Amino acid sequence: MTQTIGIGVIGMGWMGLVHSRAYRVIEDRFSDSGMRPRLVACADDVESRAEQGKRRMGFEQATTAWQQVIQNPDVQVVNVTTPNVFHLPMVTAAVAAGKHVFCEKPVGRSPHETATIAAAARVAGVISGVGYNYRWAPLVQYARQLISSGKLGQITHYRGRFLVGYGSHPDSVLSWRFQREVAGTGALGDLMSHVVDMAHMLAGPVEQVVSQQKTFIASRPQATPGEGTHFSVNAAGPRATVTNEDYVSALARFESGAQGTFEVCRIINGPRCEMAFEVNATHGALKWNFERMNEIELVLSDDRSQPHPGSAVIQVGPEHPGYAHFYPGPGNSMSYEDLKALEMYHFLRRVTENAAGAPGLEDALAVAEVLAAMQQSWESGNWQGVQPLPVSS
Repeated sequence: MTQTIGIGVIGMGWMGLVHSRAYRVIEDRFSDSGMRPRLVACADDVESRAEQGKRRMGFEQATTAWQQVIQNPDVQVVNVTTPNVFHLPMVTAAVAAGKHVFCEKPVGRSPHETATIAAAARVAGVISGVGYNYRWAPLVQYARQLISSGKLGQITHYRGRFLVGYGSHPDSVLSWRFQREVAGTGALGDLMSHVVDMAHMLAGPVEQVVSQQKTFIASRPQATPGEGTHFSVNAAGPRATVTNEDYVSALARFESGAQGTFEVCRIINGPRCEMAFEVNATHGALKWNFERMNEIELVLSDDRSQPHPGSAVIQVGPEHPGYAHFYPGPGNSMSYEDLKALEMYHFLRRVTENAAGAPGLEDALAVAEVLAAMQQSWESGNWQGVQPLPVSS
């Protein structure tokens, strides 16, 4: 039996199109799921983008008023891919209307906004999802299986990083991501949220952090509203001040006793999209990098008599979670948008089963608590404990 799920997407820039395409392929890639996403309505404050979303993705309706998406009785799931400044009013309105909601990270402009949003969804009792798409790489899920099964033993060291150069050109435009009043934090929310979520999934809760941050490029050319992305360059434009951070790093202590390092940067030269982790444990080790997402380096030393066990590079294949929905044989390269399709499939499955699960707004809240401790460390210069966040009134 097929269950149709009405989808509304708010924010039809690049990410809104990515999400919409992900919903479109579910009926094909996951043909035995019994789910049929129906693209009901899309919204964007730039009319041409809203109409483009309708035309390209096949939405039934397009509007410049996001409230109409939430009010539409045929919309069961509201998907928010707007700049961060709009997440609080949009998500709280959606859950108050009883809609299930998927929101891109970091959810709130600040950790406290994230706490408020998570609390609203908790009270409403709706199903939520958050865009931590790197979780769904088949070899990341394989790493998770190895760790949870105990094959690697106890984790002793965890290193997570997200090094990406979308802002490395000094004339990259001042998109909303570089403006505190719109984005909130910079690299902390945009990149560190992914790193911390991955660490939580693989190594468990973080107990304490000490952190630093820096802005390397102080001004950028102003962006043209409604045009381009945060990768756009415009050397001729008038410049304005960057008001959030380009770089964040931290030392971390996990509740398990493992020790960790986190590092993120949006202006670095060299790495293009190095969302990566390295795990060292008592019986083995793992290395994975999104730039080479279809392989993972694994060391397993089950035989403790071997002092120098060798490492193996494993290529992705049908035996790894999620892969067989895309290819029948090993070694075929999956993509970023394939991860988004997996992400939406798992979210909608939870919606149809009315079952809470990860990653949802509670997971985003756990990440936000770590990010708040990092911000406190910027001010104090000291180690900070990760604490529950109060809900703003």
